[in-house]
Amino acid sequence: MREQKFRLNRLSAALAAVMGVAMVPNTFAAEEAPAVDEPTIEVIEVRGIRGSLYRSMDIKRGSNGVVDAISSEELGKFPDTNLAESLQRITGVTVSRANGEGSQITVRGFGPEYNLITVNGRQMPGTGYTRSYNLENLSSEGVKTLEVVKTARAETPTGGLGATVNIITQKPLDNPGQSFNLSAKGIYDESNEQGDDITPEVAAIYSNTFLDDDFGIMVSVSQQERDFRQQTANVQGWVAQTDNSRLPILAGQQGLDHREKDADGNPIANFKDADGNAIAPFFMPRDLNFSISDVERERTNGMVSLQYSPIDSLVITADYMGTRALTATNGFGWGIWNSSTDGSPLIGYEIDENGTGVYSEIRGGDGSFTAERNTTEVRADSIGLNLDWSANEYWRFTFDYHDSSNKIDNGADKGLGSAAQIILGSDQLTSKVYDYRTGDIPNYLINWNNGTNQLSPGEIDSNFSQFIHSPGESDIQQAQFNTNWYPEFYDALVKVDFGASYTKQSMSGTTAWSGLRGGPGFNPSYTEIFPDGMFQAHDASGLLDALGGGGSSINPDYYYTFSFDEAIARQLAYITPEIAGDNYYSIDPYIDGIDSSSLVEEETLALYLTTQWGFDIGDVAVNVNLGLRYEQTDTSSTVKQRVEEQVVWASPTEWIMKYVDGGDDNYLTQTGDYDVWLPMLDIDAEVIDDVVVRFSAGKTIARPLLGDMVAGRSLSGSPKIGARRGGSGNPGLLPLESFNLDLSLEYYYADASYAAIGLFHKDVDNFVSRSTSQTTIDGLHDVYNSPRYLEAVSQLETAGTAVNENTIFEQMIANGYGNADGQIAPLDSDPLIVWDLTSPVNSNKKSVQGIELAFQHVFGESGFGLGVNGTLVEGDVEFDPYSLAQQQPLEGLGNSANFQAFYEKDGLSVKFTYAWRDSYLIGVGQSQGSADAPPQYAKDFGQLDASINYDVNEYLTVFLEGINLNNEVEQGYGRFEEQFLFANQYGSRYALGARVSF
Repeated sequence: MREQKFRLNRLSAALAAVMGVAMVPNTFAAEEAPAVDEPTIEVIEVRGIRGSLYRSMDIKRGSNGVVDAISSEELGKFPDTNLAESLQRITGVTVSRANGEGSQITVRGFGPEYNLITVNGRQMPGTGYTRSYNLENLSSEGVKTLEVVKTARAETPTGGLGATVNIITQKPLDNPGQSFNLSAKGIYDESNEQGDDITPEVAAIYSNTFLDDDFGIMVSVSQQERDFRQQTANVQGWVAQTDNSRLPILAGQQGLDHREKDADGNPIANFKDADGNAIAPFFMPRDLNFSISDVERERTNGMVSLQYSPIDSLVITADYMGTRALTATNGFGWGIWNSSTDGSPLIGYEIDENGTGVYSEIRGGDGSFTAERNTTEVRADSIGLNLDWSANEYWRFTFDYHDSSNKIDNGADKGLGSAAQIILGSDQLTSKVYDYRTGDIPNYLINWNNGTNQLSPGEIDSNFSQFIHSPGESDIQQAQFNTNWYPEFYDALVKVDFGASYTKQSMSGTTAWSGLRGGPGFNPSYTEIFPDGMFQAHDASGLLDALGGGGSSINPDYYYTFSFDEAIARQLAYITPEIAGDNYYSIDPYIDGIDSSSLVEEETLALYLTTQWGFDIGDVAVNVNLGLRYEQTDTSSTVKQRVEEQVVWASPTEWIMKYVDGGDDNYLTQTGDYDVWLPMLDIDAEVIDDVVVRFSAGKTIARPLLGDMVAGRSLSGSPKIGARRGGSGNPGLLPLESFNLDLSLEYYYADASYAAIGLFHKDVDNFVSRSTSQTTIDGLHDVYNSPRYLEAVSQLETAGTAVNENTIFEQMIANGYGNADGQIAPLDSDPLIVWDLTSPVNSNKKSVQGIELAFQHVFGESGFGLGVNGTLVEGDVEFDPYSLAQQQPLEGLGNSANFQAFYEKDGLSVKFTYAWRDSYLIGVGQSQGSADAPPQYAKDFGQLDASINYDVNEYLTVFLEGINLNNEVEQGYGRFEEQFLFANQYGSRYALGARVSF
């Protein structure tokens, strides 16, 4: 066995002796000491959850700054499906979810884009075309420790404004000898309907050393399959209307407006518009949809680590980490679309005190049945080399290089090569009813022209289909050189670290879109190509039964499904160029080439210097860590864009952007650069026995969101009235810079037991806000409000016919303004379209502050223990729901709490965990919301999980896990809770398995 000595400062040595454990802070893990008399430390290995709590607590106690951690034993006994869910057990860490699993993390109120993920100190690329790393694609096998560093460190890569999460993997020379661990379990997901009832998860780790423990190999492999069903209710967006004259005055209970009124009966203006003027808007939903999605998910992780120590002072490590995650979704949806939400087509409504339409009966629009198919693959690869050389007892040098990539492709369906959506339905209706006056989810009814609330199969028509392929890739090549110097000339100076790094990061993505094929918008009608037998009617009464308004109360209580492949085949065969001209049916997203491509590149050179000091003030041992980091970054963005030609009114419910055919590609490159100085200071002292006080001050940065840095301009490809929007990027954006203060008190009062309280404050400069201006673009003319449009409106009013999108479109066609495809194209004499064009800019300083509380207690030798932590956070970065101005609040800001209770004794381990997250802002902008970029909030969410492990003998453990035992449902809303956005129900799932170790 390799004997390794550690050079500890006085405080660290004292702590190790008191705790009697063999764990020391990572910073000192390979620091070789001079040959002097050293205290003999007895190693007492404590296994299980209790041993893991020892190690995690010791990392927290011995680290510089504020650090929390989870070690491998505890990872294995949490009922967590991936690393994101494990991280949420840490104080101040919350997760956002995808497919019912933890996906991305928020730390201290700062969302995924503002936290940095590293593996063994290496900066990892985001998932595809983004900076955010999706942790649901990583299993816990092969992971030794998860560290969450919440304060500044000069020696680490930058980008973690909230925190830097370092995933430390197992290494063979850390545990000489041979070891093998194999675990297998079957997963039962109670939501599953179409897939396998039981799906497997298998993981194995093999580690061995050879040549007198000078050479080692570690291999870790895991594979998981999961089949489940997601049930969803969804509103794509809410539209703010400021013209109250468009709201009809209706008799009796038909038109109820509960907004506060002035003496003249007008709504009191409690809102502000973009210019700060007082207004009294009302809000209407753009649509309402229900859906079921059957999902098959496969995740494979692999890790290989080779280590060789040709001499005692040198360790060479080569490693590879790979991930492949495949998610296939087949979904069916049904819902309504409101072509106009300005109030004029309303024939019944109820508006609450905040102006939200909780009930509406509206003319126009359509009802549809949708089939969706999407297979997305994520491939992540990282290969690296590390050299660690201790030249002598005073100098240590490390060099680390890695090349890592993360690719995402939504065209992994080999038959389609894209994400596909087929929408069938009808616009032959008199009105639609939206009702959210009771229950947790809204309901709807359609009054069809057939005199019933149910469309017959023979009336189902083609609305449109669309096929999108949008792959993305993020790559990082990074070289880091570090030097550790242990000087002898001054006792108080423990260590000096200095080094440099070079990081090249590129993020690229392309988008190809078929356009709206198969009509669109029921124009012309193709009902004859779909036989009645193609549609199967289903009872919807079991949908979303965990929520009020769902289950047996849901409306509509039926939906249709149909064969995805048959629908495509029939439309391909019938809607040909000979029949439909340019609107012929095609499943090719590249029908007219790549719509857009973009590339952002960043090159960063960094230098750093840190010093560690250890001295006594009276009887108090004090540690000080003082450092400075300098970074210089050059950015470049190149985009290829299509050239817009015109916007045609294709059907009553659809407007389509047409692009110039052929021609030269339109490329644009823009650049930017910046440099930053990042100082940091950590002080900790054991003021009395087992009581540690910490103070940290430092500066951290987060780089601008990727989408904000893309050069060029983009306009909506489906610019419906009220949704004529576009955006432009800004590669010259500066990073967000945060000056951070932390003060904490930690009391380690017993074995594996402690209590801690921490205060933090962050002042964030260069916050990115949105600037929106109304812009016209030469050549893009508008049929809307053109002379021909106003002529049709006048004719309808004269005839006493209801005025809405359907009747206006039909009247213009009757007037002879349609083209050969039955669409209405603009004329050069028509007015120019007014676009709401939004661009990002650096803005003013904002602040966030909060308090973290943590308590961990083991009840002696009873086997019982518990842990509770919570975070309260606030700041001047919240969204103001009463302002229609563009806002850039901080995403993810919200309180959180975690609770765990366990019993472990005589081979039996039982653990219950409950993770709660308060309501928080997901982001601004809704896919079909109005141009004021309304918010998306998540409601508070609390999930109960449990696990039972039993050691049959020293080699075999059996276990049972339960996830989301309380059947919690994800819910979201807009400016107010009455503005429903989504509800996702997944149900509970269980796993039964065994683990073999030897």
